[in-house]
Amino acid sequence: MASKSYSTELDISQGINVDVANSLVIVKGPKGQLQRNFLNPRIKISKEENKIIFKCKQGMKFSQNDKMIMNTYKAHIKNMFFGAVKGYTAKLKICSGHFPMNINVDGSNVVIKNFLGEKVPRKAKILDGVNVQVQGDIIIVKGLDKEKVGQTAATIEQTTRITDKDRRIFQDGCFIISKPGEEDE
Repeated sequence: MASKSYSTELDISQGINVDVANSLVIVKGPKGQLQRNFLNPRIKISKEENKIIFKCKQGMKFSQNDKMIMNTYKAHIKNMFFGAVKGYTAKLKICSGHFPMNINVDGSNVVIKNFLGEKVPRKAKILDGVNVQVQGDIIIVKGLDKEKVGQTAATIEQTTRITDKDRRIFQDGCFIISKPGEEDE
């Protein structure tokens, strides 16, 4: 009885340059370059002409878990394509009902001063390759990598989290109003 095998492929869009070396995938587009290492001992990623092919390594029996992982890798690479061509944007709304907050970008940190009247400013780290701008009461987070943009926006939101007060009364903070990929696509 022959062992089952599974392979799937992903078409490379126009204007995108892809290099695959072992498990490292490098995507170059008009906005910039992204790279990611897809380490899995069972799955082989290769590039043939204008397609990326995912298949089980030689001599390994295919399982349903392999199919799920291949489709996950496929989705990650599609996100890399979109990021290299258009980029991702997340938006946060600044809400300050009790005390006027002052938010600015200082190097690789977002500094939030006077949050609920606190003397010590709160800081949220900006990940590499992500750009943060404050425009009035909106914080705009831009970048090529969907995961880094989303994580930076989530870190800013978590920095202004209130745990010891009634949220119905103290509604101050920075809240995500659009996630990366929502309005972009």
